[in-house]
Amino acid sequence: MSQNNTQKKQAQKTAITPTRDADFPEWYQQVIKAAEMAENSPVRGCMIIKPYGYAVWENMQKVFDGMIKDLGVQNAYFPLLIPLSFLEREAEHVDGFAKECAVVTHHRLEASGEKGKLVPAGELEEPFVIRPTSETIIGDSMARWIQSYRDLPLKLNQWCNVMRWEMRTRMFLRTSEFLWQEGHNAFETADEADEDKRKMLDAYADFAENTLAVPVIRGEKTPEERFPGAISTFTIEAMMQDGKALQAGTSHDLGQNFAHSIGIKFQGRDAANNLPYHQLGHFHPPCRGHDYGPRR
Repeated sequence: MSQNNTQKKQAQKTAITPTRDADFPEWYQQVIKAAEMAENSPVRGCMIIKPYGYAVWENMQKVFDGMIKDLGVQNAYFPLLIPLSFLEREAEHVDGFAKECAVVTHHRLEASGEKGKLVPAGELEEPFVIRPTSETIIGDSMARWIQSYRDLPLKLNQWCNVMRWEMRTRMFLRTSEFLWQEGHNAFETADEADEDKRKMLDAYADFAENTLAVPVIRGEKTPEERFPGAISTFTIEAMMQDGKALQAGTSHDLGQNFAHSIGIKFQGRDAANNLPYHQLGHFHPPCRGHDYGPRR
């Protein structure tokens, strides 16, 4: 090949700059922008999901919502603001999220002496944490709704946003605020909870592979990687183009830990008070980021 041809090839323009091989992380960000999926927002660590990007999320919701309803799951919605005392009930759980929590401490704004400036006023008696995840507030409702073994199983799902401060963010892969699905199921026996945990992992894998066309690897997290407070965590992991694993969905066995700390009890078949077994599942928004980027 002549020197001129080589120079022309090197100077050849591509639709996205830089190329995937030259700088994979930046290439991914530019793909998101060029496809008009999302853009960075003025709020630190958050993104604006544009109509094309949100349409993808709506289609994902539609398909997966039907899948979990076939498993007997019902949708519900719980408050965005969670009393601080709720999180304090479960020390291990709180420890896993404490450094990421956004906290509301005041209930109004007032004008300051400086023109046009507003300052927080009216300090709350109890601070609220903006939902990092919903185990504690959903558990509080479960404690009222579950009184007898006849109330079980109770299978709830919530489509919502959550907030966790992030130091390094990347659109659709890791942002401070993100959309997700969280399933909270309670059972009479440990065997039922274990069966459900595995069914949900199968549902996540089925959805990822057959709806999103994202191959995944199923496995169990190490004790260090488990969801805070869980006995075990099962996961589906997708392989990214740069060779890194991407957690795409998780199914957690919480045992009776949360029931004990939150105070969920029911009258069993033997007329004695029993604690239900809790299973938790999340379909992770990073899987959308994997789906948006073309795969080799």
